[in-house]
Amino acid sequence: MTSRPIRLATRALILNDDRLLLVNAFPGPATDLWCAPGGGVEKHSSLPDNLIREVHEETGLSISVGPPALINEFHNPDDGFHQVEVFFRCKIVSGDLSDDWRDPENIVHRRRWFTRTEMSGIRFKPDGLPDAAFNRGIGYDPLERLVKA
Repeated sequence: MTSRPIRLATRALILNDDRLLLVNAFPGPATDLWCAPGGGVEKHSSLPDNLIREVHEETGLSISVGPPALINEFHNPDDGFHQVEVFFRCKIVSGDLSDDWRDPENIVHRRRWFTRTEMSGIRFKPDGLPDAAFNRGIGYDPLERLVKA
């Protein structure tokens, strides 16, 4: 196994009428794993600026970024992947979800609002996502093994 640098990512916790916005986690129609919108941080840009860009690319929504709510770590010891994610509480400033919206990176192709109850019937990551989204405060979700299938 070769050593890879740790990847830093930001994620948006966007609630609307007690529903959380989630997107497909991996490209392709076969994946059933959901996650909060967001993605990798680009150099020389703040975490909030990166998150605003990523959310717009994946959903077409413009957001304002609030305080952090969760820090999460994923890893896959099989290939050396390790990602640290910072989840922020966000609000929609403008835009609506549309089936016509296309992610320029062609990763996100599903966007959906979920209640906390509905989340019990789907696969999502990280494990602490519902608590972070629907409760107050900040949490830490310790190192989770990433399993794509």
